[in-house]
Amino acid sequence: MALHDHRDDPWRVRVDDERGAVCGAGVLLDDRHVLTCAHVVRYAGAAPVDAAAPGSAAPGTAPGDGAPRVRITSVACRPEWTRTARVQPGSWVHEDGTRRGDVALLELDEPAPCGTRTTLWKVPISGVRVGVYGFPAAEPYGIWTEAELAGAGGREGEWGLLRQLRAGDPWIEKGYSGAGVVARDGEFEGRVIGMVVADYVDGDARAAWMLPTESVLAYLPRIGEFTGGDRTDELGPYHDESPGDVLGDPLRLALTQELTRLLSGGWTGTAVVGTGGTTGVGSSWLVRLVRTADPAARAAASDDELTGAPGDTVLGLGSIDAAYDARDRSVAEVRDYLAGRFGLGSGSTRDVVRRLLRRRPPACVVVGSVDLAADPGALVRELLGPMAGRARSRGMRLVLGFADRPPDDLPYDVSLDPEPLRGGAVARPVSTAQTQSAVGRLAAAEEAAARLQQEWGAHFFGAPRLPHAAAPRLRVRLAVARKTEPNPELAALHDGAERARTESEHYARALRRMVTAHQDLVTSLELHRVRAARFFGEEDRGLAELHAPAARALREVPIDLTAARTLVRAYVDEVNRRIDEG
Repeated sequence: MALHDHRDDPWRVRVDDERGAVCGAGVLLDDRHVLTCAHVVRYAGAAPVDAAAPGSAAPGTAPGDGAPRVRITSVACRPEWTRTARVQPGSWVHEDGTRRGDVALLELDEPAPCGTRTTLWKVPISGVRVGVYGFPAAEPYGIWTEAELAGAGGREGEWGLLRQLRAGDPWIEKGYSGAGVVARDGEFEGRVIGMVVADYVDGDARAAWMLPTESVLAYLPRIGEFTGGDRTDELGPYHDESPGDVLGDPLRLALTQELTRLLSGGWTGTAVVGTGGTTGVGSSWLVRLVRTADPAARAAASDDELTGAPGDTVLGLGSIDAAYDARDRSVAEVRDYLAGRFGLGSGSTRDVVRRLLRRRPPACVVVGSVDLAADPGALVRELLGPMAGRARSRGMRLVLGFADRPPDDLPYDVSLDPEPLRGGAVARPVSTAQTQSAVGRLAAAEEAAARLQQEWGAHFFGAPRLPHAAAPRLRVRLAVARKTEPNPELAALHDGAERARTESEHYARALRRMVTAHQDLVTSLELHRVRAARFFGEEDRGLAELHAPAARALREVPIDLTAARTLVRAYVDEVNRRIDEG
């Protein structure tokens, strides 16, 4: 009897119709089960009997013994094997014409001989390079292609977008449907993290879609034994009102919209959000928003629910990598969730912080109920505080929810505090239009300061710290105060916007002065280098020994302008002295 031999990735199988025509690909889960796309099975003529018409979304029943089967052929085993298979009862989901579902679990009529058992991993789906092995018409024995996960493919559905890496490479087409998506880099390298469901070609444009493991699991709970990793969303249930009431409240709607804008744009840093206090705003708005990005929750939400929601209240699929409710949890429990979710393995709290801050692409993490943890002080001091202080510089997005006020020593960049602003003892009349204009000017000033900080802030030793962004919180409160004009809070909001704008502009001026000073020193050093070369030649050793440390001081970050100025002055003085002496 011939020995059985595995090649790499023995889960790779081809799905054919009964005549042997290639219809797509699949993932061999164990010796009896294959995961593939429902439309691949339909294309092979083996759809369940109650799903014969396109558009069926209900789990189908398996056909009788005389119904058509598909043929499953291994492409990674030697000797090659082929088995017939049919849809396992209750394991068919297909809603034609939508970015929904499209999964089928096949049961082999006879066990496969290779003994493979495959794990589908629940992982963050942002920015990972992946590989896909499929069966295009020109390569019936299969070929690999590579892509990059690019987040959401649209506001509706739960399919993740795949983007072509290099023009001219083989690309995903019909024979790739049902293929396993394998991470090619990062902590989950080599692991299956989802399944290809569709391709897109429009002229030179190339894209495709995948169904993440968490979405597949939501449709086919019975494959749970074949999955690994931690879920995206561990914020837990709604602790207050029904999610249906969230967007009908002006305050919760405004909080949702502001956080959506932050997480959907280029913002990085730490945002603290209030989920308690005198407003009774609760955490349901945060739970709901996180679930719009969660692949598993997307499978349970209708397209009408997602597309019909107000603007800036729905996040892109996968835009939040991890969300956890710290209520009654220890530091170790929060740390272990983050380590498991990002595939960091075991390690100390400090190791997890270090690796999360260095992760590429940078992580987006939400931790709720921080001040309701088993030991809030330790959680902030040991885990969340160190991340919060470096999130902006590392490109990370960290959202921390507090039922009460956050600790005074917690570093952050944006506060979405829902509490009303208090004005002075004597309120003066200020209109909504005046306040809105002031907040708009503030937002423009803060955006300009943030751009300047991103370009130059890390260049200089002793650079001023970018002030907290105040516009998001003021917009939240303005959305409430404008409902009851005249409202004394409008004056407080107007004055707060003016003060914050002054602070932001002061920061920008201070940093620009450092930039100008640096540029002046660079110009002076180069000017005198050229003068020295003209008088003494390029190889003057004495001047070179003075020039090198000055140039290095102006180049190596962080730049100490005081030290650099001293070194440049020493070089300039020596050049001038020698020229004057003839």
